[in-house]
Amino acid sequence: MAKKQTTVPSFLKALLDARSPTGAENEAQDVLEKYLKPAADKYEKDRMGNRMATLNPKGDPTLMLAGHMDELGLIIRYIDDKGFVYFDVLGGHDRIMIPGRRVVVLSKKGDVTGVTGKRAIHLMSPEDRKKVPEIHQMWIDIGAKSRDEALERVSIGDPVVYQHNFELISGTVGASRAFDNKSGCYVVSETLRRLAQTKKKLTAKVVSVATTQEEIGTRGAVTSSYAIKPDFGIAVDVGHATDHPDCDPKQYGLQKLGGGPIIGRGPNINPFVFERLVKCAEKENIPYQIECEPRPTGTDARAIQMAGEGVAAAVVSIPLRYMHTPSEVVDLADVENTVKLITAFALSLKKSEKGIW
Repeated sequence: MAKKQTTVPSFLKALLDARSPTGAENEAQDVLEKYLKPAADKYEKDRMGNRMATLNPKGDPTLMLAGHMDELGLIIRYIDDKGFVYFDVLGGHDRIMIPGRRVVVLSKKGDVTGVTGKRAIHLMSPEDRKKVPEIHQMWIDIGAKSRDEALERVSIGDPVVYQHNFELISGTVGASRAFDNKSGCYVVSETLRRLAQTKKKLTAKVVSVATTQEEIGTRGAVTSSYAIKPDFGIAVDVGHATDHPDCDPKQYGLQKLGGGPIIGRGPNINPFVFERLVKCAEKENIPYQIECEPRPTGTDARAIQMAGEGVAAAVVSIPLRYMHTPSEVVDLADVENTVKLITAFALSLKKSEKGIW
């Protein structure tokens, strides 16, 4: 019997299709204008490129939801006399994954398709074959025959992204570039949209923030959390699904694809918020997982927690396989359950609750 076709939310699909490498998040911003802005009581932009949507602006306490809209990318550094384009990285890449990929240069002169290249294995010594190429030993081939021809199409500083778009693999499991963190950006934005539609009483002021430049240091979260001054802040990002070969749970814990949202626990997570998230999950029959976070996380929560006088912060992660590769894998059921969990948490907040412990 054939599996029932999964319905992919159009908002999520639009975010995944948007090319938004760190520092050049324009296409994702346009998607948010279409899907998120109409649901907000107030919609703001800032100098960092963040997009902040507010619901119930006179509510108390203030809850900030952060999901970064930027993705990994490359950036053009140099073009040689033969027209080959050399690059640096935007965000943390596994260099072994870079060669042989189709990419698109987001040039002001128009999209330019290229292929990441390196010396073929046939032309390497046995020792060279064991080495991972350095960034300067790889290039982008756009089919140009000279530097001048290449410069007619691309410029120094142009951003580049992989051409690996969304595709369902099986059932609710899909693969795409930039599930990190278009899925988290979708969750915080969709949560605000659903809160705007619900008939349930919302006490809190909720600010959903699509942050920029997370991949190079949670930079958008720093400025937006200082501007919002929240009492509570939840970063929704992706987390490692460790249920695949060559991943020792004794070292990395056990988090499963399809196992529900991952609730972080550790010093970056406020105990009040952690306990309330668990309570909400259990009350709403939402499957969830717990992951230990022994230090400041690599998410926007590290910036939110330390803003101003301090924020009651938490991290909720969507299980993901093959993070920071061109084809990341996510179960859309986990995405939906994360929306449900964050929505339930927002509705659970009462006046005078501040997360002080």
